[in-house]
Amino acid sequence: MTILYKADPERGKQWAQHFAQKAPDVPFRLWPDIGDAAAVRYLAAWQPPAGIMQTLPNLEVIFSVGAGIDQFDLSAVPEHVAVVRMTEPGIVEGMTEYVTQAVLTIHRDLLDYATLQRERAWREMPVRAASTRRIGVLGLGMLGTAVLNTLRLFGFPCAGWSRSQHEIEGVECYAGAASFDAFLARTDILVCLLPLTAATRGVINRHVFATLPKGASFINVGRGPHVIQQDLLDALDSGHLHAAILDVTDPEPLPPTHPFWTHPRVRLTPHIASATRPESAVDVVLDNLRRHRAGERMIGEIDRTRGY
Repeated sequence: MTILYKADPERGKQWAQHFAQKAPDVPFRLWPDIGDAAAVRYLAAWQPPAGIMQTLPNLEVIFSVGAGIDQFDLSAVPEHVAVVRMTEPGIVEGMTEYVTQAVLTIHRDLLDYATLQRERAWREMPVRAASTRRIGVLGLGMLGTAVLNTLRLFGFPCAGWSRSQHEIEGVECYAGAASFDAFLARTDILVCLLPLTAATRGVINRHVFATLPKGASFINVGRGPHVIQQDLLDALDSGHLHAAILDVTDPEPLPPTHPFWTHPRVRLTPHIASATRPESAVDVVLDNLRRHRAGERMIGEIDRTRGY
């Protein structure tokens, strides 16, 4: 029962080494060297091959090598093939580090100080206590929960919003469309960690920016298509939104003429907030292989009705 890896080839070599060390009895192959296609039961991929069931007729599980599965065309994946998100700890740690530094960059006015440095201006700004800066995270899955659990340790008043109700110690949790505006109105720094689905595409728009308090800021570590980009630019240019830190855009990379590159209130990074670590990713996949063979539900297995 072969597992096939189809993603970054250099990382694939590391996956192969870890499989050889930890599960030498599990046949492991790197795309495009698939060997006997009929023997491939498991696929670890960023993007599956076109005509997946024609290429891999006995496929049973697709493991995403990233935290999201929005890059998959689920309509092309038969219902009997399970789809599993990556849940390895490196993704959580990386995302928590990135969002924490982004929040602190905004909170401690480091974007403003970078502008002053370019202007050779030595000028102090008042320091706000963390207790006066309200953080709001959209999406209360594995990543959102971890981010909130870290940020509240700094003394930030923390809240989270998701489609369904959650309970997180020390975090004010909002749920459903009826509470969305109330969540936004109490948020000074908004962090998007939503999954990308048909329902969340374009969810960060003019209404969201207008409902946030004047002077609020925005951090996007979800997906680029969550945001209506012109609405974000308008909110920044009007002065209602103070700053935006974007790790994801639409498209990726942005064209050289895109205004985000040079906007003084935008900081861009190239989708590097978190990345799968091969050594721990292999451990997660091997545990899920065991679960699958035992007839148990796999960790990270998606609910197709929700799309995540």
